[in-house]
Amino acid sequence: MINLPTKITLFRIFITPIILFLIFINQESIRTLGLESQFTHWVLILFSLAVISDVVDGYLSRKLGLVTRFGSFLDPIADKVLIISVTLILTYVDCGNPLPVYFTTLIVARETIQISGALSIGIIAGDISIKHHWSGKIATFLQVLIIYCSLISKSSQFCFYLSLVTSFFAILSSIMYIHNGLIQLPLKSQCQIQHQIEQ
Repeated sequence: MINLPTKITLFRIFITPIILFLIFINQESIRTLGLESQFTHWVLILFSLAVISDVVDGYLSRKLGLVTRFGSFLDPIADKVLIISVTLILTYVDCGNPLPVYFTTLIVARETIQISGALSIGIIAGDISIKHHWSGKIATFLQVLIIYCSLISKSSQFCFYLSLVTSFFAILSSIMYIHNGLIQLPLKSQCQIQHQIEQ
């Protein structure tokens, strides 16, 4: 039976395509009217609900002791699907303040490296413990903030500078996650990787 935190996670996955649909279909209204458009309000409300649900399901899992392997696997996937998909559509669909292409490319590359790296290390080491670094939490917060910026702010310069700061923390957190993953590898595998790098 699916517990409450996992249901909340599934809710986040469910409303993500609705957010994308609203942005894509109503991009002209969002671009020309901004906060005066009811569609902008709906996008902001649904996206905010999705972000809040991430906090709530994590809190309930720990508070009520409802941490499961399925929930632990699904939660980060739901987060990445939400952030990456909304970031992509706000880059290539003009809602008034598109996100820089370099920023979106960096974020997608970061998530791809982290996911593939975690899977590879999990296969080699048999298991992997994901430790969240403070830089990753800051990067995630800034990624959420820049989505709001794209939808609300009329200053493209502000969003650009925010993207630079977000990129810095995204790169820093990636380095920390990669380091954390490599130290979990068996010593023999570490030596083989180091030898390949030196070659």
